[in-house]
Amino acid sequence: MLAYVALGSNIEPRREHIDAAVAGLRATPGIVSVRLSPIMETDPVGPGVQGKYLNAAAEVRATLTPRELLDRCFEIEKQRGRDRAKEQRWGPRTLDLDLLMFGDAVIEEAGLTVPHPRLHERRFVLEPLSHLAPQVVIPGVGKTVRECLRMLSQ
Repeated sequence: MLAYVALGSNIEPRREHIDAAVAGLRATPGIVSVRLSPIMETDPVGPGVQGKYLNAAAEVRATLTPRELLDRCFEIEKQRGRDRAKEQRWGPRTLDLDLLMFGDAVIEEAGLTVPHPRLHERRFVLEPLSHLAPQVVIPGVGKTVRECLRMLSQ
């Protein structure tokens, strides 16, 4: 199955956190390949004063279930020092891994929503994703990644 994961970090060492996340995904049993978009620096979205983010997207070819892939993303975040229970919503973070899409699946269950509910509204996600999957139609939205990105530019 082909899935897409967003990667972000705005706590130093940002690049090391992103690189470690990619290495962690590649080392995961059940993940066949990982292709990374260019890494982009973006302004933070959220409360308070925060540093700029490094954002990227990864195309992940895997035999895992969506839940297994999401759980692995959370494990990788935790290895880089993220504690979701103690952090401020949309606040600074060492590493943020979001499961954006999993094939053409639409899933809404406790703790797992695919596609990511704000995927089509976030330039910092769509820009890197457009380097990997510009023609992919976002399930439930009915528009391609490129079309959603263009809509944000209007």
